[in-house]
Amino acid sequence: MQTTVRDLASEAQVRQLLAVDNQRLHFFAADLNHDAGWSEAMAGCTHAAHLASPLPRGVPKHPDELIVPARDGALRALRAAKAAGVKCFVMTSSVAAVAYGRGRGEHHFTEADWTDPTVPGLTAYILSKTASERAAREWVQREGGGIEFCSINPSVVLGPLWSRDYSSSVSVVQLLLNGAMPALPDIGFGVVDVRDVADLHVRALDAPNMAGERFIASGPFLKLRDIADILHAQLGAQAHKVPTRGVPDWLVRLIARFNPVARAVVGELGSVRHQDASHAKAVLGWAPRPVEQSIFACARALLRLGVVKA
Repeated sequence: MQTTVRDLASEAQVRQLLAVDNQRLHFFAADLNHDAGWSEAMAGCTHAAHLASPLPRGVPKHPDELIVPARDGALRALRAAKAAGVKCFVMTSSVAAVAYGRGRGEHHFTEADWTDPTVPGLTAYILSKTASERAAREWVQREGGGIEFCSINPSVVLGPLWSRDYSSSVSVVQLLLNGAMPALPDIGFGVVDVRDVADLHVRALDAPNMAGERFIASGPFLKLRDIADILHAQLGAQAHKVPTRGVPDWLVRLIARFNPVARAVVGELGSVRHQDASHAKAVLGWAPRPVEQSIFACARALLRLGVVKA
């Protein structure tokens, strides 16, 4: 088995987190922005999972800061996979490429749907995930040869953490727990457990006939108020900073004039996005755990690691 890190100096730390110290797992240095290392990392592989894409905690100055490395990084990995003779390529995309830009109201999405990147107000992350998956699929159609390409499209990924180096998805729970979000805007998202996302990747890598497949990985859609209620119910006094009040849409729009984070959510105020994961369940036998377990595991890890003080 082979994997990549941006800098081999982090190999020992990753091995420690994975509890792996043997000759079966080999590390290679590779970066989404550079060609070096990808051919070596893919050499001898028959199956590949492309997991990495930038997800910042802040708002980038320009969308291309995310779009270019996400799109070009996926294409670098695909070119190296083809040259190495990889048969199956699983790409981590996102429901950001499926279910955004529809505005207020209740919407239902399947793998047949795509986010329209021409809709004003979409975040750089949404644009990057849409562009990178589109580009990967178009490349496979033109130049992929016999590669079986499929994508996994998770919603907001929560669950347990190994260390203080964690995905920006977790910041949703962190901001609620530490009181940085004084009130709850009318926004939400689907939630999925990191362990279930990993399980779905393995199932797709092992399954036959994956060419062109696309799998939404999401539990039910939750508003921020729902997540806050779950935290209060599960953590009791440790959730004393979690807000209980809502904030009116007009105030979010006012704040958005001066705050780029608020500006990024204005377009999703009042939107309910049901992302149907029945395809993954039917084709791959995927069975995700209840979202309450994922939210609780995430919160407990943030408290245990000292990221949030109770």
